[in-house]
Amino acid sequence: MRRRCGGEKGSASVEQIGLVALVGLLLLAGVAVVAAGGDVDAGRALAGALGRKIVCAPRLPGPCRHHPLVPAYGWPLARLVRVLAPVPMALPGPSGLPLVPVDFRRCRQESCAVAAGTHLTASGRRPTAFTQVEDLRRTLGWVEVTYWLYRPGLGWERRARRAAQADVEAASGTEVLLKDDPVLVPLETLPGRDHYDFPAGERPPWQWEVGGLYPGWSS
Repeated sequence: MRRRCGGEKGSASVEQIGLVALVGLLLLAGVAVVAAGGDVDAGRALAGALGRKIVCAPRLPGPCRHHPLVPAYGWPLARLVRVLAPVPMALPGPSGLPLVPVDFRRCRQESCAVAAGTHLTASGRRPTAFTQVEDLRRTLGWVEVTYWLYRPGLGWERRARRAAQADVEAASGTEVLLKDDPVLVPLETLPGRDHYDFPAGERPPWQWEVGGLYPGWSS
């Protein structure tokens, strides 16, 4: 984020860390109590439920159990976006190392984007794609889904897919899960998306071009 936001960002981080630490302690205490009663499966269920709350606490308003694609696009298009998602391929970076697409909010150096298998980078980060959807079914008969892939040192790659209503219906049985790769982040609901600073050669083509769906959250 721009430097003028630095103070607010730091305080928010401290508050978030404190909240996570508190919930973590409650989690350990709860699991210990349940496990002491001999019900190990119940302890695991409790741990899973609290873990999910930690993961989605800072996300968009709406049901915590939903993937961010769902409040952004609705279930039918969220499933389509998952079905059409590209396989996160590695490309040679400026230093020659194989780089996979990553979340620019957490990784801006080649070292954290180096491929180390199908699902993780060498620094333990998951491949990520940012998404943009234009629903033109009523006028042109199709939906355009754009995936924006960021690799440090290489900048942005755009991959666009078009789908008809029949494709949307065909994707109706698809699960939309947080654990699936690549991680999918809707630009329409990404807070502050137009205010991130990038070097001149890595400025996102989508910046200032994507309309927000949640005023107050995404603008």
